[in-house]
Amino acid sequence: MNPQLHPALKPQNALLSSTGTTVFTVMSALAVQHGAINLGQGFPDYEGPEPVLRAAADALLDHRNQYPPLTGVPELRQAVAEANRRFYGLEIDPVSEVVVTSGATEAITACLMAVLDPGDECVLIEPLYDTYLPVVRMLGAIPKLVRLTPPKWELPRAELAAAFGPRTKAILLNSPMNPAGKVFTAAELAFVADLVQRHGAYAVCDEVYEHLTFDGWSHIPLMTLPGMRERCMRISSAGKTFSLTGWKVGYITADKSLAPNVAKAHQLLTFTTPPNLQRAVAVGLGMDDAYFAGLSTSLQAKRDRLAAGLSALGFAVLPTQGSYFVTADFRPLGFTGDDVAFCRHITEAARVTAIPVSAFYAGEGAPNHYARFAFCKADSVLDEALGRLAAWKETRRGAEVRAAG
Repeated sequence: MNPQLHPALKPQNALLSSTGTTVFTVMSALAVQHGAINLGQGFPDYEGPEPVLRAAADALLDHRNQYPPLTGVPELRQAVAEANRRFYGLEIDPVSEVVVTSGATEAITACLMAVLDPGDECVLIEPLYDTYLPVVRMLGAIPKLVRLTPPKWELPRAELAAAFGPRTKAILLNSPMNPAGKVFTAAELAFVADLVQRHGAYAVCDEVYEHLTFDGWSHIPLMTLPGMRERCMRISSAGKTFSLTGWKVGYITADKSLAPNVAKAHQLLTFTTPPNLQRAVAVGLGMDDAYFAGLSTSLQAKRDRLAAGLSALGFAVLPTQGSYFVTADFRPLGFTGDDVAFCRHITEAARVTAIPVSAFYAGEGAPNHYARFAFCKADSVLDEALGRLAAWKETRRGAEVRAAG
């Protein structure tokens, strides 16, 4: 073949080509390989509420399976608006201020697309969900990272203020926060809101764990603060609220001045979301207060079960105010490697999988002695995982005694 007539293929997209396989994929594959209990990925191993499942099944057979409206079926948009009023006192127009997406991950991308131009700056808070940074970069925007540090995960106000500047277009805020389990306080949110307003910026608010808060903590949407309604794009998800992560139904609440651009981005990404699932989620959002309180109560009990067990084994377990996850410092166990090595080791040796917290940081010097464990599992699964870790610890102790003897 003549190389002048048939030159080598040009490179593919540089950012995607340089993006490695996510740690979730790597650790999940390792878990399967070793028959490990996977407490790495945050998905329940139990079904969602029966009325929601039944509504989806019934809706599939009602002969409305063609393209639904771009912004979502009227039933779900109305339910989202009513949920905003019910839980947060927000008055939302279901026609012009709600956009339904194929999951919260798409919603995040659509919201960023709606406001960011190449060269704009976007403030991101570490630790962060793995899609945030690549999407900002794909849009040609410049990420400005601000770091929260365990064990307290306090908002570093001076650093956050320094990250805002003349080119700041948006901040992406996740509360309740994955993996930190942090619920931002009213004072922290007021500080963020002031920065956003002073710099003429927008806020993309990832609030998928809004109903998964514990110990009396309540989620406060940034959108409810004075002056923030027209600046915020508030994202939630049926996956977390109804324990149906495979459905991939997300919904965005945004002021009518913002929603059209969000809808245009959604049109370019997925266009629509399965109509039967949308109508079922509308049923879920209309369930009584007992469901939402019970969701929080049951997950708090699972959190306590796992946290107590890890503490008894010697882990230093950090407080979790919300989400599906507990973060634990493994240094008291005497393991001298970093978090990647630790999570790989317990997957192979204890047959329990966790996620290294350093995977949620992009900058240098990330904390590397914490593991994230998901507790959204059956009690029997959590107990079995703790039993395996106890057996692993005992085996290590015996090996150390023999080595010293």
